[in-house]
Amino acid sequence: MKHIAIFASGGGSNAESILQHFSTHEEISVSLIMTNNPQAGVIARAYRWQVPCLVLNKKHHQDGEFLAAQMQQHRIDLIALAGYLKLIPGPLIRAFPDHILNIHPALLPKFGGKGMYGMNVHEAVILSGETHSGMTIHRVNERYDEGEILFQAKLAVKPGWDAATLQQEVLKLEHAHYAKTIEEVIGG
Repeated sequence: MKHIAIFASGGGSNAESILQHFSTHEEISVSLIMTNNPQAGVIARAYRWQVPCLVLNKKHHQDGEFLAAQMQQHRIDLIALAGYLKLIPGPLIRAFPDHILNIHPALLPKFGGKGMYGMNVHEAVILSGETHSGMTIHRVNERYDEGEILFQAKLAVKPGWDAATLQQEVLKLEHAHYAKTIEEVIGG
């Protein structure tokens, strides 16, 4: 059995999509959820799916050796960031080379980097006048949104859309593709 840890900071809809996808999988399971936010909606989702959830304090979310030890304790093979807003510390990246993935709500390399998350990304896309947006799944390195791109899905930004509409449409793409890409990476 291969084991996934999900790191999330917010509501956890992508985490829920991953949990659902792997809930009946015979070879892959979600074994741990980590969050840096004690108010995160993902905590309730973890509870509902009966997956252990660890709420990290400021010291622990910055401590790559602590995080790596937690991954080892739970026999984690791959880490999936699903709206996790903290930079992953170097020791954790080195402990899981090429086995930490992130989903980003835009077509990288545009609209990436520090501060480019959630609604900030969608507002930037709308303000720029881009005719297309989408989502990107990439490997994580020590810089925000600069790891190797594994998958992108694109959609047309329709006239009259606001950032909230764009966010809803991109989220549909994220839910449709993230778990499948995780499965391909961990399985292959």
